Amino acid sequence: MHSSQPLTHPRISRRTAIQAGAVGILGLGMNHLRDLRAAQPAGARASGTARSCIYIFLSGGLAQHESFDLKPNAPEGIRGEFRPIRTATPGIEICEHLPGLARRSRHWAIVRSLTHPTNGHTDGHYFMLTGRSVVSPGYRGDREPRPSDWPAIASIVGDAVPRRSNNLPPAIVLPERLVHWSGGVIPGAYAGQMGRQRDPLFVEASPYGDPMWRGAYPEYTFPNSTKAPPRHPDARIFQAPTITLAPGLSFDRLHNRLDLLRNLDGQRQALERSATMQGYDGNRQSAVSLLADSRVRRALDVTNADLRIQERYGRNSFGWSLLMAFRLVEAGVNMIQVNLGNNETWDTHGEIFHRMKDKLLPPTDRALCALIDDLHSNGLLDSTLIVMGSEFGRTPRLSTLADSYSGPGRDHWGAVQSVFFAGGGIRGGTVIGSSDRFGGHPASSPQTPETMAATIYHALGIPATAMWHDAVDRPHHIYHGQPIAGLV
Repeated sequence: MHSSQPLTHPRISRRTAIQAGAVGILGLGMNHLRDLRAAQPAGARASGTARSCIYIFLSGGLAQHESFDLKPNAPEGIRGEFRPIRTATPGIEICEHLPGLARRSRHWAIVRSLTHPTNGHTDGHYFMLTGRSVVSPGYRGDREPRPSDWPAIASIVGDAVPRRSNNLPPAIVLPERLVHWSGGVIPGAYAGQMGRQRDPLFVEASPYGDPMWRGAYPEYTFPNSTKAPPRHPDARIFQAPTITLAPGLSFDRLHNRLDLLRNLDGQRQALERSATMQGYDGNRQSAVSLLADSRVRRALDVTNADLRIQERYGRNSFGWSLLMAFRLVEAGVNMIQVNLGNNETWDTHGEIFHRMKDKLLPPTDRALCALIDDLHSNGLLDSTLIVMGSEFGRTPRLSTLADSYSGPGRDHWGAVQSVFFAGGGIRGGTVIGSSDRFGGHPASSPQTPETMAATIYHALGIPATAMWHDAVDRPHHIYHGQPIAGLV
């Protein structure tokens, strides 16, 4: 929490301006960094056990019938082709194409009854990334983030949870921004009303490329439309951002220059109180951490990891992304949002069974199991909350868009979806809520984006009375719902 806020109309002294100009001594480029402020005194902490959160977002809409809420007794045209399998927890069944997760059910829980009021991609992203199922004043739904938007869960966590390391960004989104195929940027993943200085840091390791290619490249790609496939092959290459120093600047010289900056910056509070310069200073801090912290450099360099490690996670964009998330938790980052698949990869309007069976579920099962295993073996699972969800679920009834696909799929469905939780004090081997016999609406214990977000905040020890403050020091509640009962 913040003990002080930037002024609306700051007056910047000559000394402060000189301090800001000293940033250039570092010789760092800032074009790939986001404004990050320095650490502030931490407030009171509630009783949550988690210290970090990994929020895995499956953009497009995970089909509950083909993952965590199968309906084998439903009529044909609803139940689908997949069959449920038993997990290690008696009474809990999930999809046959998630065998690794089935064996690890003691570590995870499923909420089968999360609901919100939209079937639209953009609004659904907004609700599930901000933890609010109503739009903010000024929201237009036109794929353009605005300062009036609700803040992202990632920004709230990054702001409210005490930093584990003053040198590291408090919140990171990887491996890419969520960009719609039309080129618009999906809102909801940014700080909005909290101010740009509290945006997460975006580690863009996955190039946007041709938006009509989907899946965990290079092993699991597929065209969006089988009847009108892209004209060119998927040319994306997963590559962590290059972390280099300016020519002629060694790490020894970097530390010498940091010492010089510290001498120039003896009254650093003056710079922090400057609204104009606060973001600039945050950029410098973030650049320094990425350059000087060997843990961060190792965390991002996943494609050069030991081949045995890469094989366990999968040598594809899903595996590399979750390996990066694990290493960032090890390094001390509080909040990591992982977008598994470029925008709408999980939007299975057609050929749903082939795509889920051969392209989407195998790399997800493999990478998520490796993440859980590594967190557990390193003693980090109890202190790391994993959440996996989408902007909505899929319709109960199968349908076919004959102009685009050869096989059936499911359409958008905000009325119910399944959300996965693991670690971080979650009661493993648990199912919360249920959907009706067709998997179309909550039948018991309905949950919302607000209760999902409250569960994250509670698990991370954010007090129920906690507030964040905007640029003019107005307080805003963090909680807009109660944590999901029985889950933590």
